Amino acid sequence: MIPSHSSLLLFVSAAVVLLAIPGPAVFYVTSRSIGQGRGTGLVSALGIGVGTLVHVAAAAVGLSALLMSSAAAFGVVKYLGAAYLVYLGVQKLRSAESLDLSPDAPRAKLSRVFGQGIIVNILNPKTALFFFSFLPQFVDASRGSVALQILFLGTLFAVMGITSDSLWALFAGTVAQHLKRNARWLNAQRFVSGGMLISLGVATAFAGPGTRK
Repeated sequence: MIPSHSSLLLFVSAAVVLLAIPGPAVFYVTSRSIGQGRGTGLVSALGIGVGTLVHVAAAAVGLSALLMSSAAAFGVVKYLGAAYLVYLGVQKLRSAESLDLSPDAPRAKLSRVFGQGIIVNILNPKTALFFFSFLPQFVDASRGSVALQILFLGTLFAVMGITSDSLWALFAGTVAQHLKRNARWLNAQRFVSGGMLISLGVATAFAGPGTRK
């Protein structure tokens, strides 16, 4: 039920690249950490991770049903997903993220922060689209249940995401004052991030495992 070693290595490498790219979750966690401290940022990261698992479960059910109905349709989704990653890269190049660095944000209870993190990620349609486009690249139907493979990969990605977001929270809390004085890195990172997404989309389209038995 687990992807091959080569597919798993490719998945982990791709996940590391994606998690290194600051996106909405990173900016949300970073803003929390800067405004209310590292502890709040860490709790936000955990909430976002739980929200990610909800999308993983939905992707496992939906993609498994799709493959059972039509292997060809699953293949179409796979390559459309790779194209979507390229599209995300182009959008990243064309737009800049903003970071709320205000230190005056009201402090919230950690339980509320955790719940907000879950809701923020669950209600983000881009997260659902991302998993429907990314996970099929590494699924091989010949190795068993597609749903279990997606659950395994998605859970692994969620754990890596929590770790990555937590590091961002610690980083932001440590260098909060510097970030408040200098936000030019936001403009520079989008060019690197966009190029990485485009490259990843192209790479997975050609290197991702197929779905044939």
